[in-house]
Amino acid sequence: MPTSSGRMDGRAWSVLFVLCGAIFLEGIDVAMLNVALPSIRADLGLSTGMLSGVVSAYVLGYGGFMLLGGRAADLLGRRRMFLFWLTVFLIFSGLGGFATEGWMLLVARFVTGVAAAFMAPAGLSLVTGNFPEGPQRAKALGVYAGTAAGGFSLGLVAGGLLATFGWRWVFFAPVILSAVILLAAIPLIKDPAAPERPVGGFDLAGAFCVTGAMLLLVYGVVRLEHPGDGWGGTAGAFAAGLASLAVFIVVERRSANPLVRLGILRSGPLVRANLGALLFIGSFAGFQFLVTLYLQELRGWNTLQTGLAMLVIGIDTVLAPTLTPRLVNRFGNVRVLFGGLLLAALAYVLFLPVGLDWAYLTMLPTMFLLGLAFSLAYGPLTMAATDGIDEHEHGLAGGLLYTAMQFGTALGLSAVTAVNVAALGGGVSPEAGLDALRTALIVPIVAGVLGAAVTAFGLRTHRAPGIAEPVPAETSA
Repeated sequence: MPTSSGRMDGRAWSVLFVLCGAIFLEGIDVAMLNVALPSIRADLGLSTGMLSGVVSAYVLGYGGFMLLGGRAADLLGRRRMFLFWLTVFLIFSGLGGFATEGWMLLVARFVTGVAAAFMAPAGLSLVTGNFPEGPQRAKALGVYAGTAAGGFSLGLVAGGLLATFGWRWVFFAPVILSAVILLAAIPLIKDPAAPERPVGGFDLAGAFCVTGAMLLLVYGVVRLEHPGDGWGGTAGAFAAGLASLAVFIVVERRSANPLVRLGILRSGPLVRANLGALLFIGSFAGFQFLVTLYLQELRGWNTLQTGLAMLVIGIDTVLAPTLTPRLVNRFGNVRVLFGGLLLAALAYVLFLPVGLDWAYLTMLPTMFLLGLAFSLAYGPLTMAATDGIDEHEHGLAGGLLYTAMQFGTALGLSAVTAVNVAALGGGVSPEAGLDALRTALIVPIVAGVLGAAVTAFGLRTHRAPGIAEPVPAETSA
């Protein structure tokens, strides 16, 4: 395992590669499905609403159960949760490949999202628990974050390739990868010996309240994409979600064993990391959706060409584990994160004057800057989310971070869709579509700038690289 000199032995690298394989699996699973949606619609005859529901079902499962997943990792054991839910992920991804009706895909994607909600915080807390704070953890998280982000960008290409053989391979390929990861994980992954698990059991009342709140709020965000469904239902979903969240806060303040210790939210680095993650991931999700529309609907590119166009973003797979840890050690986590968010905002601005006749070389600076942005931001976000948090609460911290990311994804997609639809109106010409797309591009630009602004507050309070103000578990809510 990791040595005191900061170097890692062969077993430590093997453990890290297994954990990275799981987060890579999650990234490619989402990306491959996105590019295969037209093929799924054509084969199963799905309506636009059902097709959107296939995507939304995963978001609902992931966002709704993430906090419960983080707490389960802390209480029941990170290894146990990781292996069990990786198995569930494998099974239901395979069942999705055998689907013959839309409802089967909905069920498969929802349960797959729930599995990811339990697996992701367990995986992150296994990384932080197996590698001590400092250069070792910075290196491990750099590799982990680069793999996560690279999985999404490489998944776009993989999905385009697999869809040419049939959309069902988009579901079967993750099954094969899951099985390999699971067989390697069983003998390699061990629970960290150091952290003491929290006492007490599950806060069932809090679990029901927060899961209901997350499901309702994510559902409300997803409904923003379809203004024709009526604003009453959307407002009702948000109101019910906020009411459930208010009840959850009351329950947590009174619970002897809270699902979420509210005092953890007093950590400035943790709050800024979650807000920064929400805005950063949300801006990219919206931008990626708009670029896909631009390349496929306005330019006539196929799915494989679209994936290859965005492949350069995957340079973070190489830069995140090699360059980012060195920059963090030299300049500090917050400064590197701030630089990454600024680069993302700049990348979106450069794409704003996009035209119908743009050559790929004109788009390349945006794609390259986004690759750099992910290299500099993704790893530091995961570091900031657990900095200063007691070891036994890293599962909870990971759950909060991934909840923020999932909400960001849902909000970014819904916001750009709503703006694009409103700006397009009844226009059908390519010029009208381009004007609407340019208008919607303002959304990721604003989100990127806000993410950088939130992080800038940390520059004033930052004391030293890799050091955050501790938030002990005994702090009262």
